[in-house]
Amino acid sequence: MTAKVIALCVLNVAVALLLSPLYEGIMRKLRATVHSRKGPPVIQPYLDLLKLLGKEDLRTTRGVIYDAAPALALGSVLLLAMFVPMGESPPLGFAGDLIVLVYVALMAPVAMMLAGFASASPYAYVGGSREMMMIFTMEPVLVVALVVGAVKAGTLGVGGIVDWQLTSGPSPSMVVAGAAFLLGLQAQAGKLPFDIAEADQEIMGGPLVEQSGPRLALFRWAMLARQLVFAFLFVEVFIPWPHTGFFPLDLGLAMAKALAVLVLVALVDVVNPRLRIDQGMSYFLRVGLISFVALAFAVVGT
Repeated sequence: MTAKVIALCVLNVAVALLLSPLYEGIMRKLRATVHSRKGPPVIQPYLDLLKLLGKEDLRTTRGVIYDAAPALALGSVLLLAMFVPMGESPPLGFAGDLIVLVYVALMAPVAMMLAGFASASPYAYVGGSREMMMIFTMEPVLVVALVVGAVKAGTLGVGGIVDWQLTSGPSPSMVVAGAAFLLGLQAQAGKLPFDIAEADQEIMGGPLVEQSGPRLALFRWAMLARQLVFAFLFVEVFIPWPHTGFFPLDLGLAMAKALAVLVLVALVDVVNPRLRIDQGMSYFLRVGLISFVALAFAVVGT
């Protein structure tokens, strides 16, 4: 790899790792404002993570899967960040296309699900089962939305899809696909009304109920970074304009757009109650239909 590729990889990882708690802090502050509360300081997520990292590593069980799951979850999200454009083409775009991106994106929720199954807690088992159902219904929506871009651009490379969007401008199929992706982003972020797998008031954290200390910190950090990476993926693939060609400015614009998307996610979170699992499945079937409509438009050249 060239020095530029290495530098971009480090930058993308740093953005996902260090900026995600800040964005979460802004989202918490917004929720508190809507509730007419003062709320925690914007830096509270950093303090929470540091506090958890400093606690004792208590475990309810042992096993390779249970032990490795937190590191696998965070590591896979950081790897995903290197396949996502952030003001520039994906640093590892040469090493994998859309298929690899989807595969890597699935690793974090699967790691969380396996940790729940391995923890021997009935609450964690229910949370893991819900996580599995969410994967089966939520991920296909996002995959089909991205495939629309691949069909239009004639390539599976994420960088190629972004370049095509920049040169060709908006099209009906990409607008519809972008809408489907945005409607699924709420669940990817694990926010209301789709925090079905964690559901604190019902199953006390779901697959994370037996996690504590550094292990819980890694899982929480992975969830924060994942929502930011998916926000970048949305804004760079579906709304990449304006693009100046000056990397620092393009990165700043992408950060601002990603923040705007997460602010919208926070607003939806604060004004909606949690859906039941059957309501969530029904919702994603309808959103899935929207994504397939977009794919049909792309196939016919619209």
